Amino acid sequence: MEVKQMKRKLFYGRNHSLQSVVVEPRGEQKGGYWIIYIHGGAWRDPRIIAESFQTTQSILEADPNLPISGFASINYRLSASAKFPQDQDTTPPEDYRNARHPDHIRDVEAALAFLQNTYDFGQRYILVGHSCGATLAFQAVMGAIAGHREQLSDKGTNDCDVDTEPVSSSPEPLPPRLAALPAAIIGVAGIYDLRAIVESHREIPEYRQFVEAAFGSDETVWDAVSPAQMVGSRGVEGGWKTGRLAMLVHSDDDELVERAQLEAMRECLRAWEGREAQIEKEELSSRERRVKILAISGAHDDAWKKGEELARAISLTFSELSEMGLSPKSAARPRF
Repeated sequence: MEVKQMKRKLFYGRNHSLQSVVVEPRGEQKGGYWIIYIHGGAWRDPRIIAESFQTTQSILEADPNLPISGFASINYRLSASAKFPQDQDTTPPEDYRNARHPDHIRDVEAALAFLQNTYDFGQRYILVGHSCGATLAFQAVMGAIAGHREQLSDKGTNDCDVDTEPVSSSPEPLPPRLAALPAAIIGVAGIYDLRAIVESHREIPEYRQFVEAAFGSDETVWDAVSPAQMVGSRGVEGGWKTGRLAMLVHSDDDELVERAQLEAMRECLRAWEGREAQIEKEELSSRERRVKILAISGAHDDAWKKGEELARAISLTFSELSEMGLSPKSAARPRF
């Protein structure tokens, strides 16, 4: 019997009011996964926060076939924006938005480690990101960016040289080390190549503005943190050794992020998909990996504002995991 617990906002950091996560455990689910969401908003929009996942979560909760052990939605420090100005002299430091890479990804990693240490779900979680949240989701498993790459046995089949320093100039200490990276990642309307998205929208200054606010003006840094640009040991291939499923989701109605971003990420993931996953000896599943493309409908923010298409992507991810022997068979009958 499912034991639903109260939704709570917990803080994983002490430096900023945005270092929080909205959590709702659902009790033990046989073969269940946590759903962990990272919101978008171009790294800077204070209107799009962790609570933006609520509509999607309500839809998912209505389906008894989905083996979901808990929900979490991550807030992280945001960059400055001229659209949402703040007075540094009168704004408390804990509310002032001036984050610069690697602040965003370090917050995401700290939140994941906090959740993992608190709820002990290991690798049994699906990381879901929308727009720049999808960027952060894949950055969290990149060999050159993740502050705590997986510590794996030398006996695995996917040995890569990942002995590289994270791309960071921050003097802050790294967040706690993750016990395990996600089994699956869902990237919805994701930004995977920063240089390409700025170039594709060069007539619109706002694209360069939000990228520079988050990552600075050095375009070589943009390449180094772009999931679709980094390959081998420094990319997803080298960092996400135990990963099993990547779901790339895009709408042709998206007015902000073009399909070329998905296509670039799909191409980058071919090498990762072609290598067997590292799994524990006692795990009975195969070492198969999959990359799936899902077409949805609606404008850029409709996925989370309306919730149906984001919920459908998550439901279909459970179906894929079930076919791979990684989730209960009941999950193979999505209602969406």
